Amino acid sequence: MKGLILSGGKGTRLYPLTYTKAKQLIPVANKPVLFRVIEAIRDAGISEIGIVVGDTAAEIRDAVGPGDQWGVEITYIQQSAPLGLAHAVKESQSFLQRERFVMFLGDNCLEGGISPLIEQFGQSEWNAQIVLTAVPDPTQFGVAELDAQGQIIRLVEKPKEPKSNLALVGIYMFDQHIWEAVDAIKPSWRGELEITDAIQYLVEHGYRVFPYIHRGWWIDTGKKTDMLDANRLILEELTHTITGFVDRDSQVSGKVTIEAGAQIINSVVRGPAIIGEHTRIVNSYVGPFTSIYHHCRVEDSEIEHSIVLENSEIVDIPHRVEDSLVGRNVKIHRSPIKPKAYKMMLGDNSDVGIL
Repeated sequence: MKGLILSGGKGTRLYPLTYTKAKQLIPVANKPVLFRVIEAIRDAGISEIGIVVGDTAAEIRDAVGPGDQWGVEITYIQQSAPLGLAHAVKESQSFLQRERFVMFLGDNCLEGGISPLIEQFGQSEWNAQIVLTAVPDPTQFGVAELDAQGQIIRLVEKPKEPKSNLALVGIYMFDQHIWEAVDAIKPSWRGELEITDAIQYLVEHGYRVFPYIHRGWWIDTGKKTDMLDANRLILEELTHTITGFVDRDSQVSGKVTIEAGAQIINSVVRGPAIIGEHTRIVNSYVGPFTSIYHHCRVEDSEIEHSIVLENSEIVDIPHRVEDSLVGRNVKIHRSPIKPKAYKMMLGDNSDVGIL
């Protein structure tokens, strides 16, 4: 089998962060989501992986490279236009050819990985396998309706009146019959070739499509709240280690990772949390479910349930920072200049709460 990762989206729901960074490269628990997807596919025994890229292709190529760090071979596939998931599959045919493959959306996180799914599909004679999970608001997803025997009746993309609460997780497995399907379907009202329509074609033409219902957690990291949820869940799962420096005046408790070169000085860190390489925590409190990436500084401040990206500083803040996603090269500090006022430079679509 081969792997196909779709990594061409612009990440508009994560603006302003994704004005300057591909959404798939934003870290969760100090590792880009795209890296976690590559590892999941590799751990399932697949070594040939194609990554479909769009406007952020250069950044993704620079970050991922040829795949050596994971022991896989990466092929980049430039999507000519953002015309839907089925369109991305169609433009990947020269890479995939007639092999079976797994398609994984590059901004998704799934509990337990995909190794059991790949093994199950590899040993079957199914033409496709889709992963479903129950969600509270199915109108935001592709939705599957099953019959009494658990077989697929129909699939609908973002239905206004869903027939079930079973959403398509961003993981699909196909054999060569998917090429017939993507060639046969027409663009939807959104002007895109929908993968739900391609799967519906397979169902209606008698191909065997197996619905696998995932019982663990799954997160599409498309919004700030999703990123924070994924960060929380993954921090709980990590094997935590301390390779950085903790002075004797500091307290570190719970599941805490302190990476090489990091320093904890006269501070309290309560896990689950991760402190990145060469980050300094001084006279501060870092609470549970917090990830602080590399080369950051937190001094005379408190932070909890947040993600801080690289090269950022939080210094001398009188109130605790919570439920926040802080971008790269950000400086949050208290200014001594009078008159006292909030002074900000914010990107488009920023969300700031002030007490």
